[in-house]
Amino acid sequence: MDTADSRSTAGTGLAHAHDYPFLGQGRAPLEVAAAEGCYMITPTGRRILDAAGGAIVSNIGHGRREVGEAYARAAAQTDYIVPPFATPARAELVHRMRTRWLPGDINRVLFASGGSEAMDLAIRFARQHHLSAGRPERWRVFGRQLSYHGATMATLAVGGHQGRRAGFEPWLVDEQTDQPRPPAHYCMRCPLGKTFPGCDIACADEVERVFEEIGPEEIAAFVVEPIVGSNAGALVPPGDYLERVARICRRHGILLIADEVMTGYGRTGRKFGVDHWDLVPDILVGGKGLTGGYAPLVAICAREEVTAPIAEAGDSVMFFTYGAHSPACAAATEVLRILEDEELVERAATVGAVLGERLRETFADHPHIAEVRGRGLLYGIEIVQDRETLEPFPAELSLVNAVVAAGLSMDVFFYPGGNDPARDVVCLGPPFILGDEEIEKIVTVLPKAIDSAIARKAPAPSLLGPPVCCD
Repeated sequence: MDTADSRSTAGTGLAHAHDYPFLGQGRAPLEVAAAEGCYMITPTGRRILDAAGGAIVSNIGHGRREVGEAYARAAAQTDYIVPPFATPARAELVHRMRTRWLPGDINRVLFASGGSEAMDLAIRFARQHHLSAGRPERWRVFGRQLSYHGATMATLAVGGHQGRRAGFEPWLVDEQTDQPRPPAHYCMRCPLGKTFPGCDIACADEVERVFEEIGPEEIAAFVVEPIVGSNAGALVPPGDYLERVARICRRHGILLIADEVMTGYGRTGRKFGVDHWDLVPDILVGGKGLTGGYAPLVAICAREEVTAPIAEAGDSVMFFTYGAHSPACAAATEVLRILEDEELVERAATVGAVLGERLRETFADHPHIAEVRGRGLLYGIEIVQDRETLEPFPAELSLVNAVVAAGLSMDVFFYPGGNDPARDVVCLGPPFILGDEEIEKIVTVLPKAIDSAIARKAPAPSLLGPPVCCD
């Protein structure tokens, strides 16, 4: 996409393609000079509606000065302090999380600076729990097909994102051990050939079948996104799927890790995705919404019974350098305060319901929209070549990237999601302050962008790298 705003970086040091290797094809990035509310602003003054919240990150909206001021105050007081030490900003954040946000009896908190780091720590946390408890045979940690849990080698091995894993198989432990993986709860294209609700949620039974095939005595933890994020486009589990999976894990002594990097801190209309099912996992990882994009910080939270064996054995889990960064903790506390005081989690639920209804009305008869799905302010719109047969468009068209490019040309940014077999999914994850004007713009521009991309019938380069480029 060659625009004045992508060309305007020339001479500023921002236009060097080698600085942006994930873009490919020698293209310079779109430059954003400022952001406020639900909008990104380019150097030429274009106001682009951020219908994706960046990478489904922004929740309180852009440009909240009080968050920057909280960060600055903490930076002046305690800039970088090694993570094992305590700071006032960290203590305040942990207290607020424990008393106002975390579900059930989850009360232990560890911090990292990104989703992949945090999920990597959660995996090591689970392994160390079993080692410290005298169960060294429990080493396997894995998730489901169509799952994505990060871009480190450990998290790639846990996830089922084939595109992200490609080429790295020699380093992925599950590839080396031929480890099976349960299917996702993808009802529209049920991998078991069944139909909900007559299926009796057979995909939950498949989790236990895989456990038994592997040998549950070898399994340390099982990882789920309560609502599968951009990798499959906001897949909401059917019925009591999650509760059944939790019971299966508990029955076999397997820790349940909830990956809420994307769904946590209000995104789905509840504080955490698991709250829709009154579920308390053993380990919960929540990230993007914790700081709303104002600072890099993710929390790995656990129940006392997970951490107790580690403490009693005198063991520990190694930290990452910028975990518990004091200014980031201060920013997070301010973001949580704003979410609470302005009742933005509740707003995500009510405004999200309106957005969902408008999307379903808009695409009710569209011949290429297979499904509109989601919860709160996390939605996926799956595009197919044939609505009746669910035949996808050819992968080489990169249709979802063409939709994103077309949307940007009309001043709306959508997020490219999907991974075979959910190939082309447009994801929405706007700030919770979304209003009627922004909803109207989304439902006006999105069908035009989809129709334009389909009519184009030519491969489209990605503006972000491959779909699901962020953790």
